[in-house]
Amino acid sequence: MRSRPSPHPAGSDDAASTAAVLVDAAGQALVLATSAANDNSGVSAAQLRVLGVVDQAGSINLTQLAIALRTAPSSASRLCDRLEAADLLRRTNDERDRREVWLVLTPTARRLLDGLSRQRQETIAAVLRRMSPDDRAALVQGLQSFSHAAGAPVAGSSEAQAS
Repeated sequence: MRSRPSPHPAGSDDAASTAAVLVDAAGQALVLATSAANDNSGVSAAQLRVLGVVDQAGSINLTQLAIALRTAPSSASRLCDRLEAADLLRRTNDERDRREVWLVLTPTARRLLDGLSRQRQETIAAVLRRMSPDDRAALVQGLQSFSHAAGAPVAGSSEAQAS
């Protein structure tokens, strides 16, 4: 099904407002479409957020994690305690400074995150298959432009490979 052309010229403020509403709606649809996988993981949303931050960082100390989560170090530490008890997170001492503790994912956490990512991608792919090839191509182009404008690395680009 082809979408109707926007009644607003591409460069107008109205077009930007319409696009913002559509991006917000798409974001909500993605969250709803992919939340079932997260809900069935047995890990809370806050714990998944910790795992995501540690995954992006590779390893991170508790202070950096608390800053990334915008929470108190004691709250971040309690989340890490639960994740460590579930064999999803490991604390390791810094080789040079034994007072410094680093947080790293366990192989169990890696499998969990990979499985959740795979489930989300399958859910999204099912939605994309309901779109026409032309609409999918337009979406790819629009998402690349949006990501570039937002300063986010685009998958497959030299920026994404460098990070």
